[in-house]
Amino acid sequence: MAAKPPKDEVETAQEEKPSKSNDPSPGSGLSRKEKQQVREGVRHRPAVVYEIIRVQGEIELRRPVSALWWSGVAAGISIGFSFLTEAAIAAHLPAGGSSEVIAKLGYAVGFLIVILGHQQLFTENVLTAVLPIMARKQLHWVLRMVRLWGIVLAANIVGCLIFAMAMAFLPIVPADVATAMSDIVGRVMANTPGEMFAKGIGAGWIIAALVWILSSTEHVEFLIITLLTYLIALFGFTHIVAGSAEAIYGVLTGTTTLENAVFRFFMPTLAGNVFGGTVLFSVLSYAQVREEIYADPDGK
Repeated sequence: MAAKPPKDEVETAQEEKPSKSNDPSPGSGLSRKEKQQVREGVRHRPAVVYEIIRVQGEIELRRPVSALWWSGVAAGISIGFSFLTEAAIAAHLPAGGSSEVIAKLGYAVGFLIVILGHQQLFTENVLTAVLPIMARKQLHWVLRMVRLWGIVLAANIVGCLIFAMAMAFLPIVPADVATAMSDIVGRVMANTPGEMFAKGIGAGWIIAALVWILSSTEHVEFLIITLLTYLIALFGFTHIVAGSAEAIYGVLTGTTTLENAVFRFFMPTLAGNVFGGTVLFSVLSYAQVREEIYADPDGK
């Protein structure tokens, strides 16, 4: 019987065998450690990112009602800190100049708490819940999506209400910060319903892009969340959950009316966020990977 080759040689030979996959392999002139570094350094293909989010979405669609509800309430409270932090920074900066641009950095705080804390935010689920529907094309999954959206959105609004009531009725914020909070509400409510819808599309797209990017990156979540959510504030885009904390606070303090909060802000912004995150981003993301995810991985 012939002697077995050393283990290292067997592993090297196995690595150098041509793969059945259509994916390129690292060059044979590299060591095993270097080949592993190449594999780790290659970015995920769009189809891989799609599958990560789709599986994530199916997990969310199967979660029990109580888990979705309480996580959604927590997210609604947490997102209020975007509103509060932006106002607090604005109150401590001199009026005019670049102060408003700097203050908008505070808008990222609530999103950092929600996303890094794995809480349920409606606009994140706009993308994650839709991809399983596109893949399975079954009514059962559509009903699960409607269930998820309804529970999470309602829970987010309840959380925003709790936050707004605390800010309006408890001695938490000083007078200058309260004034800055009212100024933010005034700027948001100055938009017409059409502008709320159009700006909501922008926010929906950015949040969907954020979910997509986070699924394919590691160790830079803080930076990505901060940058992309800062853009929502910088461009004056409208976000249904963060904006609800502002609108509800405005109603409780008399800065705006309930009618304006519902029909001028809530309804158009909700439609814009869903359109931007679902009809645009989800459909285009699916279109770019459709042929890859249904192709034979062995190329047969």
